[in-house]
Amino acid sequence: MSGNAGEAAIHRAIDAVWRIESAKIVATVARMVRDVGLAEELAQDALVAALEQWPGAGVPDKPAAWLTAVAKHRALDHLRHSQLAERKAGEIGRELDAQHEIAQADFAEAVDAALDDDIGDDLLRLVFTACHPVLSTEARVALTLRLLGGLATDEIARAFLVPEATVAQRIVRAKRTLLEARVPFEVPRRHELAARLASVLEVLYLIFNEGYSATAGDDWMRPALCEEAMRLGRIVAGLMPEASEVHGLVALMEIQASRTAARVGPSGEPVLLLEQNRARWDQMLIRRGLAGLARAEALGGALGPYALQAAIAACHARARTADETDWARIAALYDALAQLSPSPIVELNRAVALSMAFGPAAGLELVDALMDEPALAGYHLLPTVRGDLLFKLGRRDEARREFERAAALTRNTRERALLTARARACLSQ
Repeated sequence: MSGNAGEAAIHRAIDAVWRIESAKIVATVARMVRDVGLAEELAQDALVAALEQWPGAGVPDKPAAWLTAVAKHRALDHLRHSQLAERKAGEIGRELDAQHEIAQADFAEAVDAALDDDIGDDLLRLVFTACHPVLSTEARVALTLRLLGGLATDEIARAFLVPEATVAQRIVRAKRTLLEARVPFEVPRRHELAARLASVLEVLYLIFNEGYSATAGDDWMRPALCEEAMRLGRIVAGLMPEASEVHGLVALMEIQASRTAARVGPSGEPVLLLEQNRARWDQMLIRRGLAGLARAEALGGALGPYALQAAIAACHARARTADETDWARIAALYDALAQLSPSPIVELNRAVALSMAFGPAAGLELVDALMDEPALAGYHLLPTVRGDLLFKLGRRDEARREFERAAALTRNTRERALLTARARACLSQ
């Protein structure tokens, strides 16, 4: 292998290790310095050290441990030269005073002895910190993808079709906000755990949904975001195995993601649920999702909002053909969801289920009641659903106008083409 090729291979190895291990490294260092922004900077220092040293020395036998040890070393150097060292004296112990005499080869071992803690606890602290409600929704999403997903700023910007500078600014502001608000690097106390966990799950589902149905751009889906949300969800489920709603959310995402290959046609065009080739659905993801749903139900979370949505998705997954779908059960599940988490979006989805179970007129009645709902003003799926129901009732001119209105509202190129085609179809029949 030539020198350039060998160096490129090492850089790919570093990138792979960093993507997998960066969250754990940042979490470990954040526990030491109690500052997420500083922890990321110190972890990045370790990454720079790897980029400088590994091409010449080779990839270590335990690359993640090497990066972690260097990041810890940087953290202790920082603590040693700041006032924080005094406040941390009780936690770090006499090891700080002895560090000058410790060989670098023994450094990681000494730090581990000083900070004896389970990496899972550190990761869980990082999850709750990155998703803290003190931050805006956009900031939580960006910081989560940065710290837990290991995504670079430009990757996050491309995924959400916003300028890189905007994402960078969100991340910087988020770190500053956490520091100024003195957000503790800890798992919330029992009395506030439910509310804080809801924030974590909301962030993961927002990331997933942006991948599943892109709000803007030329692509109908961005599968990489779906995969990232599922990966992070599985991490949280592993860290909180008794939290039923975590399993409910992971189940929902996995069952939804099982349709990925069937949701896009040969030219990238959207393929709607009832028209999809179900043979292309990923059966492994479906099995995993159904198992996760069963786990959520076994933990007493059958009526949680994510578990209910997962149960709805499961109805589709279990139907071998579109005609076999149990729409009456789906409508009943939406009734339960509407009582638990009432919202105009849930009502719109419930209208679709009612139309499929009891006829388009039943659904249209509910949709018409939502037409003046302020929260749905500018929401393209409202006229989309209404146009579909009007089309089924033979009211083609009204349907065309609704599809045209929906096409004007959406920012996704693929979806706009689909809606425009549906509007044309109203003229040809």
